[in-house]
Amino acid sequence: MAELATIARPYAEALFKSCAADLDGTAQWLDALAAVAGNEQLLQYADNPKVTDKEVFDLVAGVLRQPLPTVGQNFLRTVIDNGRLAALPEVGAQFRAMKNAQSGASDAIVYSAFPIPAASLGEVAQTLERRFGRKLNVTVQEDPSLIGGIRVVVGDEVLDTSVKARLEQMKVALTA
Repeated sequence: MAELATIARPYAEALFKSCAADLDGTAQWLDALAAVAGNEQLLQYADNPKVTDKEVFDLVAGVLRQPLPTVGQNFLRTVIDNGRLAALPEVGAQFRAMKNAQSGASDAIVYSAFPIPAASLGEVAQTLERRFGRKLNVTVQEDPSLIGGIRVVVGDEVLDTSVKARLEQMKVALTA
């Protein structure tokens, strides 16, 4: 979707420049907004001509777990007023990419068959940072289909040590 990326870029750049003092805090509320704006039912509701921008703002702000700071409220109003609510997930992705580029970090998604305790996650993160050679912002998602082990995705790199992957390797070796 090059069009969404093109639409989102100026919003992400403006937010990045204006919130340079608190990039981590901005990333938190922007990720929350992006998650809410990714909901198809919300987008259909927002596209309804009978619904006012204030009603959309109140709904989005009301769904969030934590209240938006003033900067976040102003940003959300601007996005809604310009009819760009559907671009918010892409704005979040581009903002995160700019933040990572500045800090020299990357986002890493760790897929695990079971929940990973916080203490173990720290050790996993350190090991992965050594393996990939850069600082990682690690998030965990459960995927019971892995059976055991983990699967790590960092950008376009994948490290798969899951039982499922090993079984597939054994299957290929036995049928070859």
